[in-house]
Amino acid sequence: MEKIEFKTTINASAEKVWNALFGVETYPKWTAVFMEGSRVETDWRKGSKALFHDGKGDGMLAIIEENIPNQYMSIKHIGEIKDGKETLHNWGESFENYTLTEKDGKTEIIIDMEIIKEWLDYFEKTWPKALDKVKEIAEK
Repeated sequence: MEKIEFKTTINASAEKVWNALFGVETYPKWTAVFMEGSRVETDWRKGSKALFHDGKGDGMLAIIEENIPNQYMSIKHIGEIKDGKETLHNWGESFENYTLTEKDGKTEIIIDMEIIKEWLDYFEKTWPKALDKVKEIAEK
């Protein structure tokens, strides 16, 4: 597994950034950068299941490992969805973490992930675009 990190500062409160990231209306807007039609089925509560769909019946299966509103979200990826069917995988510590720190009305967001090497190039190109979209949404 490779550990990667992306960060940016957004001219908005942590609450606004959090809502941009995990809001029902806003989540599909910024995740479209990864896959057009992206959506999630979850209540974002610690211990809850999360289904990340690509709009075509495929996607990722995860568990919400931690949720501290406006500060920290940790998502553990545990499997995939193919043609609507869930398959569990033992990927070890495959986490996607969001850390928000607000100071003087601005919020620094750090995304850190552990991924397999084959996905490194894709995420290094796509995450900065996704963070630009989150910034655009939160600063409105």
